[in-house]
Order: sequence, then structure tokens, then C-alpha cells
Amino acid sequence: LNCHQKHERSWEINGNQMPVCTRDVGILAGIVLMAFVFSYRGKNRWLTRDTALSVFPHSWQESIYRKKSRNLACWMTFVFSVIPIALDGGIQALTEYESSNSLRIITGLLFGMGVSLLFLSSLSARPSDYNFKSENVMLPGGLRFGILSEDE
Repeated sequence: LNCHQKHERSWEINGNQMPVCTRDVGILAGIVLMAFVFSYRGKNRWLTRDTALSVFPHSWQESIYRKKSRNLACWMTFVFSVIPIALDGGIQALTEYESSNSLRIITGLLFGMGVSLLFLSSLSARPSDYNFKSENVMLPGGLRFGILSEDE
């Protein structure tokens, strides 16, 4: 709940140490960045995973839906956002390795974007907007869920 506030891992502004470390700054920046991206690109697409995928370019989405790899794409998105921060922080905690502030910002940014995407998608996915019928959802490339698989 509270940052460790180690001086060597925090920035100074006008001679004052920030109350949070650079990794936390990256996480907060990632949350804000994804909220901005989601406000323009995010669309309610029935389920949380499909709503999360809606922030990607349409050509990527169409390829994902045609290959029926929505689960894989969603998992890879969240793995890509968690693994870097887990490796950087975990290796740092278990060994003598000391990460740089630049790397902390990047790993925090990726993590913040992933967490924010999951949170915003879970709040925005509403099957009721489609009368609880997945075939009413329009996907990129004119695709529809009923055509993709029988279990939707």
C-alpha cells in the first residue's frame, strides 16, 4: 500500500524526493496512458477479453478472430505486461542485481497498462447491450461470433 521510498530508486524534483519510486511512477503513467487509449479505442464487445482486444489495430483484431486465437491473444497481452515487472523485481529481490530507474519505468509502464486494460475492459463489457446474443456483436472485418464458433 505504501512505496518503499528508497532514495536511489526515486526521482527528485526541485531538490525534493518524490513520495513514490520510479516503478510506481511508471505504473501510474501506464494506467493513465491506457485509460486515454481505451477512451478512444475501447469498445464493448460482449466479453471482457473481446473488449480488451478492441484497443488493438483492426487488422490485428481481424487476424486474431479469423485464427480463433482470442484466448491466446488476451493471455499474451497480460503475460507481456506482468512478466517484465515480475522478472525485474523478482531478480532484484533475490540477487545482488540492481535495476536501473529507466528499466523500472518501462516495466512499471507495461504493468500499469495491462492492469488498466483488464480493469477498464471488465467495467465496459456488457452483454446486455446486445440482448445477451453474441451473434449481434459486430467484429472487425465484418465477422460475427456465431460464425466463429458454436460455443459463443
